[in-house]
Amino acid sequence: MTKLIAAVIIVAVLYGGWELFFYWERVKNEEENQKKKSVAVAVRPEELSGMPSELENSLRAAQSQGSEGMKNFLKAYGNRLQDPRKAWIELDYCQLVARENTGEAKRIFAEVKRRVPHNSPIWPRIQQLEKTYD
Repeated sequence: MTKLIAAVIIVAVLYGGWELFFYWERVKNEEENQKKKSVAVAVRPEELSGMPSELENSLRAAQSQGSEGMKNFLKAYGNRLQDPRKAWIELDYCQLVARENTGEAKRIFAEVKRRVPHNSPIWPRIQQLEKTYD
């Protein structure tokens, strides 16, 4: 009988250790996700490469005009922009146009998501918006 009790105790300890290990992994993954989200907040669009500095004023003017201004900006200067800044601007436009035309917003988001690599500085923002536009 004592051998049975000892075996049950050993099995219980091993099971507890196993559960503790999985709990620890879950907590560690949550911490990593929080760090990734904080990196997404830390990205400043003005510091991203891919846009000539002479277009900054035009971009600010387009942003003040709303979705139509952003659409015109992208149409006029889109060929001069490069990722990651172009993708950031397109995501801004995506958020603006979503109120008026969700189909257009989803199309733009899918294009940006397809084009941007996972190691890009704006990838955390794409993951944040993914639930909304997928």
